[in-house]
Formats: sequence, C-alpha cells, structure tokens
Amino acid sequence: MAQIFSFDGVIPVVDPSAYVHPAATLIGDVLIGPACYVGPGAVLRGDFGRIQLLAGANFQDNCVAHSFPDAEVLVEEEGHIGHGTILHGCRVGKNAMVGMNSVVMDRVVIGENAIIGAMSFLKASMEIPAGHLALGSPASVVRPLKPEEIAWKREGTLVYQRLALESRNSTKQVAEPLTRPEANRKRVLAPKYDPLFIARLKQDAGMSAGMHSHAE
Repeated sequence: MAQIFSFDGVIPVVDPSAYVHPAATLIGDVLIGPACYVGPGAVLRGDFGRIQLLAGANFQDNCVAHSFPDAEVLVEEEGHIGHGTILHGCRVGKNAMVGMNSVVMDRVVIGENAIIGAMSFLKASMEIPAGHLALGSPASVVRPLKPEEIAWKREGTLVYQRLALESRNSTKQVAEPLTRPEANRKRVLAPKYDPLFIARLKQDAGMSAGMHSHAE
C-alpha cells in the first residue's frame, strides 16, 4: 500500500478497485474513486482542502495536488493528469486531459473533454471551455478539438483504467536488480485496450454513479 497519513484525524479513502502505487503519498482529506490510477511519486496532500479523483481518473507519476484552505482539487470522471503535473485548488472536467509538466493554478476550471498541452501554465481563475485545446505559458485557448482527438484521449484513459486493475498483481517489489538481461528477455507491453472489458469493469465497480461525486 502507498504511504497513507491521516491529518487532524482525517484519513484518506481509496476505493478497492483503484490502484495507488506504493511510492505514492496520500495525506488527510483525499478521496480516490473506483478504477483510478495513482502513479509512483505522486503526492495528494489534503492537509488544507480536499483532493478528489472521481471514477476512472488517473494521476500519473510525480504529480502533485494541493490547495488553499477551504478549497479543493477535483478531477472528474476519466480525468487524465499527465506526468509531473501540479494541480492547485482547481477543477478538471470529465474526460479532460492535462498534459505533462503543466501547472494549473487556483480556481481554474477545465471543461469537459478539454485538452491542455504539455508544459502549459494556467493562471488563477482561468476557464477552459469544454471540448477545446489550450496550451502555452501562460496558456491560451487555441481551437476546438476534433471528435477524433477527444476519442484518442479517452482511449488512452481507458488503458490507464485497465492498468489500475492489472497493476495490483503485476507490480512487485524485488530485492535487487539483475546484473545482466536474460536471454530472450520479454518486452513489457501496455495493457490491451478492450472497450467491453472496460465496460464490465465500470459496471462491477459502480462507476456510472461515481464515487464521492458530491463533496460531503
């Protein structure tokens, strides 16, 4: 299990169908929903405001989530947070993606199906319309997304949902590395994208309603 810490008596919540890497850190008021993936080195620090990942979201390696007191970070269903991203007191809409090494500041709202380009900086209170591409530092809205771009994003997120399920059995800590590669060393392949498998997973996990879809 990951490094889990209570804060002022508040203990993080992780749905049984989610996967949180042992090298991730959860502190305080953190809520991780069904079929979510939280990668190694990720820090979700709910010692001020609440941090929520709703059903099917992923929060990849070395990402950080934090907020000012009485605020929150909310990643809605199937939100996709790329490697090294910082989220601070913001909201990421359903099926939206934040590209690698981006910084999203307080009170930013990223609309449903939006995509934020890698290494973007979204200044405080910025709003990204649903279904649009934004990028840059500071970021600006560039154009509407094409349906195939939104579909491409969603497929990548579904792969992470399957990864969340498979990582529980596939990721094992070992005492030390090998000193040389084996003969005919296998290649690690991404989990196969299977829409029917993902649909069954969602049904089994109760993802249609989502977990913690309303702040308590």
